[in-house]
Amino acid sequence: MRVGIVGAGLAGCECAMALARADVDVTLFEMKPTTFSPAHTSENLAELVCSNSFRSDDPLSAVGLLKLEMAEAGSLVMDAARHTAIPAGKALAVDRDLFSAEITARITAQPRIRLDRREIQSLDDPALAGLDAVVLAAGPLASDALAADLARAIGQQSLYFYDAIAPIVDAASVDYDVAFFASRYEEGEGDYLNCPMDEDGYRRFVADLLAADKVQPREFEKELHFEGCLPIEAMAQRGEMTLAFGPLKPVGLTDPRTGRRPFAVIQLRPENAARTAYNMVGFQTKLTYPEQQRVFRTIPGLAHAEFLRLGSIHRNTFVEAPKTLSPSLELLARPGVFLAGQITGVEGYVESAACGLWLGLSLVARLHGRELPPPPPESALGALLSHLRTDAKHFQPSNVNFGLSPELPGRNKKASRKALYASRAREAWTAWKNQYLDEPGRLPRG
Repeated sequence: MRVGIVGAGLAGCECAMALARADVDVTLFEMKPTTFSPAHTSENLAELVCSNSFRSDDPLSAVGLLKLEMAEAGSLVMDAARHTAIPAGKALAVDRDLFSAEITARITAQPRIRLDRREIQSLDDPALAGLDAVVLAAGPLASDALAADLARAIGQQSLYFYDAIAPIVDAASVDYDVAFFASRYEEGEGDYLNCPMDEDGYRRFVADLLAADKVQPREFEKELHFEGCLPIEAMAQRGEMTLAFGPLKPVGLTDPRTGRRPFAVIQLRPENAARTAYNMVGFQTKLTYPEQQRVFRTIPGLAHAEFLRLGSIHRNTFVEAPKTLSPSLELLARPGVFLAGQITGVEGYVESAACGLWLGLSLVARLHGRELPPPPPESALGALLSHLRTDAKHFQPSNVNFGLSPELPGRNKKASRKALYASRAREAWTAWKNQYLDEPGRLPRG
């Protein structure tokens, strides 16, 4: 049995490892370093092009539950993330370079995986001929040629939205007489670097942000942003105080110089274990490069900031999953071709990897003549997969959240709902896992 996977990002690597562990031969196609997308720069696999955070580790959150489920199903990405984690309060953040290197090392060391560094531009590429299954895990930054071929295959124009990434600041260029280390409510060991703003400074910053020059979309493209990753200037357009109640909220933080809570705070999250670089949390942006440097250097503590990476904006491609994919993520128009990761309409690192892991496990069962039913919708992974099967007038990518799960029975106080959702999810997942996955949680039973 042989499977070809196009794209060695989070979903592709996760899927490849799940198959290889079940003794399935995998060819993993990766177009780097011959061709790079507008957002990629490293030759390593599973490159994190946006944040270095896998978000909350809270077991009462939907994404925290999804991580637990993935770990119990043998997730490559979750294991590598734990091995390369850096302090980030209640979040799981990684040293992005070490993480990508770790994934690359594990994939290349797996004897059942052959890494083929070439660009696949079509589902009819000769390199895909004769395979038992083909997985398209090219991510939301699939090459123009492959995206166009996929659009032809599904009989409609590819859907898309714009995504933005935040700048990274050289730690040595921050003014530590102004910025201070702290985590909200003094949780953790001061994992974030905080730049405080008073009210006048905040209002000037918002006005400057709104007036700054932005990168414009191409003439033939309508600008559609994913709600969970809005450019900071797009958030500011919703109202002068939007940022103060969003990414710049000061709740739970005290400026040690004044003993008071600032009016607003810009948080910087470490990019690596050595803390030589910091990511500007929530500052994904479409400002032009010169304007980013000018506007962001008005932030207290960043007057002399040196930017190791400036923010940027790029088009992300995804399909209308309920209309184009079967419940097993197979293209209805091209049997034998499966999609995994963000191109299916899941959003986020964790979700993308979870989708790839699920497809890998599902294909293992299918290649042995069985069907692996999806986890129940009460579980985090089951809820995420159900999103891809739920028709909507305007289908949009989604992070995992409790809103994707069935409603809780009865009437429940708001304060107790998270715990109830989490408890129900753990019960549902555990029962499914015990029935369908081997004890290590890596192979479908049968």
